[in-house]
Amino acid sequence: MNYSYISRIRLISLSIFLFAILLIGRLYILQIVKNDNYTTKADRQYASSANKTFSRGTIYFKNKDNTLVSAATLKSGFIIAINPQILVNPEDVYSKIKDIIPVEHDVFIAKASKKNDPYEEIATHVDLDIGQKILDLNIKGLQAYKEKWRFYPGGDTASHLLGILGYKGDEYAGRYGLERQYESLLERKDGAYINFFAEMFSDIKAAAAPTEENEGDVVTTIEPTVQTFFQSILASTTEKWSSELTGGIIMDPKTGEIIAMETFPTFDPNKPEEQKNVRIFSNPLVENVYEMGSIIKPLTVAAGIDAGVITAKSTYYDKGYVIINNKKVSNFDGKERGIVSMQDVLSQSLNVGAAHVESLLGNKRFADYMFAYGLGEKTGVELPNEARDLIDNLKGNIDIDFASASFGQGIALTPVATIRALATIANGGYLVQPHIVKSLNYKIGVSKNTPIDNGRIVLKRETTEEVARMMTYSVDHVLSNGSLSLPNYSVAAKTGTAQIAKDGGGGYYDDKFVHTFIGFFPSYNPRFIVFLYTVNPRGARFGSETLTHPYMDMVKFLINYYEIPPDR
Repeated sequence: MNYSYISRIRLISLSIFLFAILLIGRLYILQIVKNDNYTTKADRQYASSANKTFSRGTIYFKNKDNTLVSAATLKSGFIIAINPQILVNPEDVYSKIKDIIPVEHDVFIAKASKKNDPYEEIATHVDLDIGQKILDLNIKGLQAYKEKWRFYPGGDTASHLLGILGYKGDEYAGRYGLERQYESLLERKDGAYINFFAEMFSDIKAAAAPTEENEGDVVTTIEPTVQTFFQSILASTTEKWSSELTGGIIMDPKTGEIIAMETFPTFDPNKPEEQKNVRIFSNPLVENVYEMGSIIKPLTVAAGIDAGVITAKSTYYDKGYVIINNKKVSNFDGKERGIVSMQDVLSQSLNVGAAHVESLLGNKRFADYMFAYGLGEKTGVELPNEARDLIDNLKGNIDIDFASASFGQGIALTPVATIRALATIANGGYLVQPHIVKSLNYKIGVSKNTPIDNGRIVLKRETTEEVARMMTYSVDHVLSNGSLSLPNYSVAAKTGTAQIAKDGGGGYYDDKFVHTFIGFFPSYNPRFIVFLYTVNPRGARFGSETLTHPYMDMVKFLINYYEIPPDR
């Protein structure tokens, strides 16, 4: 009897305990997870509201100290509207509001004259303090409706990456960038009111684990201070050389974490309606392909060293050109140099030398290395519409196509695929996955971090160290005659210049070029790899002229900002 009594007490106690856990869990969901929903309901008691108050998850930048900064968030304010059916003396009303909100007289009077219309909007996205002044006028027929809208505090900062919202039919959703990529995570479904206790015990299991349908926020890898400085570099480069476009990526070559990514010209996602051409909203760093020119030569030389067909000290006779398939491949100046080394191939950017290395490798082995670098694959970076590289020339059997590819012509790559491939030289030989998302933070309190996958091994470490040394020698002794070398830091770099193919095929323009630049530092244990390019600059023939100083300015900034210790 005693035993049965104790068992019943234990059973009742266990039931109470489980009920308490269930209650606490559900209260957490309601108070924390669904706080925004109830806040919105409370807001609707403060002022008249539109039929459905807009809500959406937040996108964050991440400072170097791991604190978060809102990159895409919500802003609260008012819609100012009138009811012409009950508005008395429109002229008098206009005289009272014209100094509060900028409304054209004729537009206001025209809307106020629609006596059969109960609702006409006068202004939207009105700040809270301005809306309150309208409410304080207490004019019958003049009303302020509470609203929220998407707001980008940084203006044009990382706009190509963040994207914009827009309508497609009746659906208002993310149309570009992260806004589109993570639409299902960021969108908010603000449903009708449900009985508190009924909701408390519903869908607990569904809320317990994150899925694609769970609501949440996106934390990016973008460092806002670096991004802002980088954008100023891109803007000044574009303006100096009157380029059609200048862009770049800064990435940790060991993890694939992108800390800055942008192109110029750019746009303010708060004012997308000001743009006349919708193409500006696309991200060319991911969606466009370019022939990259001589920054591909380090990949060719690395393949030759890795395969054992050359060393850094190997030589060949360079007469300034070579004939392949009855076509002439020339160095940039066509001059004969005689016996030169592989170091000269990189330092002097010799096309004939790159073609020589490719011939020693053979077409198949050369192509195998290029494919191993990830060319032809999508990188998987978390942005929509990633283009695939155009590398069909590496799948045929025409010698001139392979020779051209060895120095970056005849194949077209996305910038994000290019920096990924060249990061293999910076990180010791493995293929990383570039990413711009640090974590997905679900409203239920669970975070999902982006896994760091080193990927497949492409090159031997000793190969990458040798090529890094060769690229560092170029900075110390050749690039700008060594005048930009940093005495306490090893810096590796390679410049590139590629002719732009004519629209519709038929060869290349004689006066249009893409200038490219790749570099990493410190050379033998790199913290960052930087890719730059500028399309059709005026007044400069080579990438070394347009992009060397922007690169070195970026290097110095990153060294100081991250307090990177000297390595020599």
